[in-house]
Amino acid sequence: MSAAGSAGSDGDAVPRGPVRPSGLLDVLNVASVVLDTEGRIVLWSPQAEELFGYSAPEALGQYAARIMVHERHLDLVVKLFADVMRTGKSWAGAFPVRRKDGGTRLVEFRNMRLLDDRGDVYALGLAVDRSTVRRLEQDVALSTRVIRQSPIGLAVLDTELRYLSVNPSLERLNGLPAEEHIGRTIRDVLPSVDAAPLEEAARRVLETGRPAVDRSATGRTPADPDEDHAWSVSLYRLEDAVGAVLGVAVSVVDVTEQHRAGVEAEAARRRLAAVADASARIGTTLELDRTAHELADVAVPGLADIAAVDLLEAVVKGRRSTLGPAEPAVIRALAVHAHDAPEALRAADEPGHVARYGPDRLVTECVRTGRPVMVERVTEKDLPRIARSPEAAELLRRAGVHSYLAVPLIARGEVLGALDLKRMGNPLPFGEDDLLLARELAVRAALQIDNARWYQNARDAALTLQRSLLPSHPPVTGGLEVASRYQPAEATSEVGGDWFDVIGLEGCKTALVVGDVMGSGIAAAASMGRLRTATNTLAALDLDPAFLLEHLDRTTAGLDQAIATCVYAVHDPHLRQCRIANAGHLPPVRLRAGRPPELLDLPTGVPLGVGGIPFSTTTVDLEPGDRLVLYTDGLVETRRHPLDERLDALLALLEGPDRPLEEVCDLLLRTLHEPENSDDVALLIARATPPDPPSPGQAP
Repeated sequence: MSAAGSAGSDGDAVPRGPVRPSGLLDVLNVASVVLDTEGRIVLWSPQAEELFGYSAPEALGQYAARIMVHERHLDLVVKLFADVMRTGKSWAGAFPVRRKDGGTRLVEFRNMRLLDDRGDVYALGLAVDRSTVRRLEQDVALSTRVIRQSPIGLAVLDTELRYLSVNPSLERLNGLPAEEHIGRTIRDVLPSVDAAPLEEAARRVLETGRPAVDRSATGRTPADPDEDHAWSVSLYRLEDAVGAVLGVAVSVVDVTEQHRAGVEAEAARRRLAAVADASARIGTTLELDRTAHELADVAVPGLADIAAVDLLEAVVKGRRSTLGPAEPAVIRALAVHAHDAPEALRAADEPGHVARYGPDRLVTECVRTGRPVMVERVTEKDLPRIARSPEAAELLRRAGVHSYLAVPLIARGEVLGALDLKRMGNPLPFGEDDLLLARELAVRAALQIDNARWYQNARDAALTLQRSLLPSHPPVTGGLEVASRYQPAEATSEVGGDWFDVIGLEGCKTALVVGDVMGSGIAAAASMGRLRTATNTLAALDLDPAFLLEHLDRTTAGLDQAIATCVYAVHDPHLRQCRIANAGHLPPVRLRAGRPPELLDLPTGVPLGVGGIPFSTTTVDLEPGDRLVLYTDGLVETRRHPLDERLDALLALLEGPDRPLEEVCDLLLRTLHEPENSDDVALLIARATPPDPPSPGQAP
């Protein structure tokens, strides 16, 4: 490194070249006057011209006392001048001086003796207007007092961003005396504070002159090494009177309390947003598994890197569960969701899996006590109490699980299970804010899960009841080959009151029934069972279809708020005919070889349970090979399409070559019954076959 470069990098080195002068001398406007031993003026500076009013030609050669001093002060001035010249001691003080214009000005003097190379003696007088000096003294005193007593930390940095001075408040804030600041940068003095943004801002202030106000900084200082603090920092460029850049002034205010309040407010806002999001996303259906998945999805990744929703097996089966201190917890995993955590995901129980967790496991403690369990910093000793097995504990260790939280799912005073949360990628441990949010999510989700649980139990019971009421019939009966399907609604997992029946009658005749009780659930299934029983009883009497529907209408009127639609058809293979009556139901479809499928033109009638309106019977031909399709509205009705359009789609699917009836059933359900449909479906397809010959002794 060159000498010049070395000197330029050392703040105390002597500069090797012209240096821009300070503006202080210009502010003071110091006048210089040189007198010979006789007191005559031999040198007169331009500042002296301005201060005293005499030009240089007017002043040079004149006795200074005569043009600058009042007569009443003349003796004193002569004595002071003689003392300086005789003793060589300097004299300083304020003295009233007479100006050329006759006015008087109080001037601050510093007088000293000069000696040239020939031994000649002169007197040098440096003079400054007293009011200017007093103003500067007041400014300096005020600045010094304000800086030392200010509660705000103040500092001056040079152009290399090294401390030049700090006030006592900044010493207290940083926990270091002033001497440990001087000559060092912010990052040198405070290594636990992120100084890079502040230094970058300071460089921009030096370059542009624009202040940087209220910049935030966080970290720890020797004043409080165990707690994070926050500061508001403002930076201003310092210039002298002639515009030379001196450095940067820094003000520092400790805003830790406001920062913490802001952080807490932001955490509360995030909690409210998460709870609002959870309220919108959890419980969109009454499906237990889907509700559990919605809870897990809400918790990841905002709250945890992996979340699992587990229910006690007894709760899933509809029983209450209480655990003793030494009892294990039998838990069914309902949902698990992870964010970039494949190892931890492998350690979790798969949805649907039932596992026994020993009494020492943390999730067991959570569901037994009904209280949250939080391990802020997980150690290797904690992993066996978190995982279901040693192998799972090893997977969690490799995944880097460092914080754990389990929150009970409690609804209507009953512990249903737990929301199990772990962190790996998120470096922060679970804290009180996280616990509060997890509990709020668990409270809202638990009620939805409990509703879904009871709904599913009720739905399973209704479905079991309904399936038990539906008939099992032979594939061929009385001159008909028959196929049927029943499918519950998929969108709501709701059980409705749809039913079908195939009833053998005397003379090889067969009654075909398809009906739909309005409503859903166990009540609809029970009403359906009663109507099916009544239909079977009445069919055995071989009644005309219209007359049978009139009897069913009276039966339906006796049920609580029950209304049903129904198609009742009696096939006679010998006459190759079907007699059909309709009670407010969609018309059947007839398929005949060589002809397009057709909706039978039947009087629609009114639904069963309305009462007071007669039904009519229509006779249609049904030759061997012809097919008859009976169905409920759940097969064709949707909210997005007109009914006529959907019926046309049904006819289009049925058109074409003859296919096995079972295959046709599957095709219709697969194509027409849309997942979002909220209604169940009953489907019955019959193909006419040649009648069996009468047995001996039987009338033809």
